[in-house]
This record gives sequence, structure tokens and C-alpha cells, in this order.
Amino acid sequence: MTSAANPLYQVSIWLLPVLLAITFHEGAHALVARLRGDDTASQLGRVTLNPLKHIDPFGTVLLPGLLLLARAPFLFGYAKPVPVNVRKLHHPRIDGMLVAAAGPAMNLVLAFAAAVALHAVPLAPATAGEWLEANLDNAIILNVGLALFNLIPLPPLDGGRIVTGLLPRPLATPYARLEPYGMTILIGLLLLLPILGRQLGLNLDVLTWMLARGANAIIDAIMTVTGNV
Repeated sequence: MTSAANPLYQVSIWLLPVLLAITFHEGAHALVARLRGDDTASQLGRVTLNPLKHIDPFGTVLLPGLLLLARAPFLFGYAKPVPVNVRKLHHPRIDGMLVAAAGPAMNLVLAFAAAVALHAVPLAPATAGEWLEANLDNAIILNVGLALFNLIPLPPLDGGRIVTGLLPRPLATPYARLEPYGMTILIGLLLLLPILGRQLGLNLDVLTWMLARGANAIIDAIMTVTGNV
């Protein structure tokens, strides 16, 4: 069995990118919340790069691992949400959007950093270089995908919180009430709608198509800017 086909090898080239992407994402939320006046997450120890403070055993480790081993067409996972008390923020609407945007922004920074680090791969021994390059490639793909996924304009995702902050109050309040149903709606769009489409002979996998197109465009731009093409 080649290393690329070895399940343990596959886990080894995804585990670190997943942990770093989620840890930095959640840590960025907590840090910006503290900087804007809310110390709730800080008091809980969430302003940290210690992944143990952020990971959810099922959502961060088991679920992505099962999807990876099952060769699912996309990876999906989540961490413990960072608690934010908007009433403590200096300017609740604007600062709330900044806190929400911090996570996806951090993922794009990580993707850019991984692309820059690809230039160091030739300096590593051949076997280690192959493993390092796979980690960096996966880090770019994962971080861009995670940023775009979280920017879907649906609560409780970061994009939904940003839209809530942008909407006038009469619209923001009912829109925010979608939060308890947001994940159910997402599962329907990502899994159930494509299944229904196949039964009808139609391609209804619109959300995955849009995310893939957007991710490919951003990755191409990052690789071009960092001199990797």
C-alpha cells in the first residue's frame, strides 16, 4: 500500500491542518471579543492556541475523521463555539461583526502563510518534504474552505452574524431567530437537497458547487500572489 493510500498517512496529513485551522479560528474570535470589551471567552481560557480548549471531541476529531476515511466529497467539522456577550462590547453591532469576521479572516491568513511556506519544501529531505507539502496543501484547501463555509449568510455561522449586524433592526431580529434552525437548514442544503435532486434527475447540489467555485478562485489567487504558479 502506498503512503497516499494508507489511512494512517491520510490522517497524519489532515490532523494538524484541522487542529490549527479550528484553533486559530476560535482563538481569533475570542481575542477580538476581548479587544472590543467582552472578556467572557477570555475568562474561560479561550484566548489561547491550546487546541484542547477549543476542540469538540465529536465535531473536531471524530466527524472529520469519519468523513475522511469514508472518502466523502467534502470535510465538515466544528469546534466549541466561543461565547460572546454582545452587551459587553463597546459598540455591539459593529464589534459583533468584527468578532464574527475574525475567524474566517484568520483562516485566510493561515492559508496565505501555508502557501508561502511551500517555498521551504525543497529544503526538507525527500520523504519529509512530501509529507510537509501534503500538510501545507491540505492547510490551504481546508482554511479557504472553512473561511467560505463560515461566511455562509446563515446564523449561527459567522456570515449569518455579520448579516445580522448589517441589517436594520426590524429585519435583524427575525433573521437572528433563524439561529436554532441554521444547522438543520445547512444539512438540508448540503446533504438532503442533492439526494432529492438525484431522485428527480436534477443537480441540486448548488451550495457545494458555489463553495467549490469560490474556494478554487481564492486558492488560485493565493497561489499566484505567493509565487506558486
